[in-house]
Amino acid sequence: MTEPKFKRVFAIVLDSVGTGNAPDAAKFDDEGADTLGDLGHAWQGALKLPNLAKLGLSNLRVKPIEGIPAADKPLGWYGRMDEISAGKDSMDGHWEMMGLPVEKELSTFPDGFPDEIIEKIEQYSGRPVIVNKPYSGTQVIHDYGERQMDTGELIIYTSGDSVMQIAAHEDVIPLEELYDICRYARTLVNGPEYIVGRVIARPFVGPDKDHFTRTANRHDFSLEPTGKTDLDLLHEAGYEVIAIGKTNDIFSGRGIDQAYHNESNMDGMDHVDEVLEKDFTGFCFTNLVDFDTMYGHRRDPKGFGQALMDFDQRLGHVLNALRPDDLLLITADHGNDPCFKGTDHTREEVPLLAWSPKMQTSGSLGVRSTYADLGATVLDNFNLKASHGTSFLDELN
Repeated sequence: MTEPKFKRVFAIVLDSVGTGNAPDAAKFDDEGADTLGDLGHAWQGALKLPNLAKLGLSNLRVKPIEGIPAADKPLGWYGRMDEISAGKDSMDGHWEMMGLPVEKELSTFPDGFPDEIIEKIEQYSGRPVIVNKPYSGTQVIHDYGERQMDTGELIIYTSGDSVMQIAAHEDVIPLEELYDICRYARTLVNGPEYIVGRVIARPFVGPDKDHFTRTANRHDFSLEPTGKTDLDLLHEAGYEVIAIGKTNDIFSGRGIDQAYHNESNMDGMDHVDEVLEKDFTGFCFTNLVDFDTMYGHRRDPKGFGQALMDFDQRLGHVLNALRPDDLLLITADHGNDPCFKGTDHTREEVPLLAWSPKMQTSGSLGVRSTYADLGATVLDNFNLKASHGTSFLDELN
């Protein structure tokens, strides 16, 4: 077997950190969304991301982020990626990165879920359902959380994405009961009539509506991958596949040897640090979700920017800890512009940054026509053939 170019490949997905209009943004009513650009403007140039900047974060953009000039000599290779999947949810983005674009639009429910689905959930759980319409996740527990505590009802809501979210107070509905209800709900939306990307358990805690908080016990029950992914191919070839964060949930554990659950972005980076110390040959795929759930959906640019700066500090340690035969890839799965209308994801291009300590060159990777180029590059590194995407491995010298 030919030795891989890089023994270990680390990909970190900054969940929702888009970098401006995708070519098809108008189709999603997202023209003008620009997560990174609007964050720079909201911070009035005070956003400081020195490690991302030296990798080429502003270089990959048409217009640099306010306060973050383009690097004169970027450390690594940089570019942007466009999405070809039918949706703009995390599942679409991650599946496409791993060579399985979601070509058919999944079911969405702008008027709430059909009575037949809700009635089956009520019958199975023995609990009435309330809300059943699109809603902000934090607002819905503010508006209905106290009622849920009093009655034991299930709060079911959705968004512009193909998701069913089921919220309950942890003191009222124990976690395992909530997870069991979600597992059952998952069986109702696997097709053929309704196909939903994710059923998400959304437990919360707190004494009253002014103090409710969603907990890290969230769990995503994703649609089983509809075909082989790059993770499957790596696993079958004998390479170790490690998932950090909600990555394991998104792929239903398929093709994954070891998984770490994240309590937060910083907990996720602790896991990255732990894996950096391991001796293995393979791929570590990390998702950091706080940018999305804590700040993007809540339209909180100040919190979003601070979370990016916190990540950038931790990135400095990662850059120092990488071995010469390691490759680091940084990207995102979609946008979630905290300065844009609504509370949904935004259809944007995503950043692509690549660096290894043994690189002697740097430059632009251009605009990639699909997220699948990332997975194709990982497979190419391990001498495996991709079914989707074009590898940029040969550029990384």
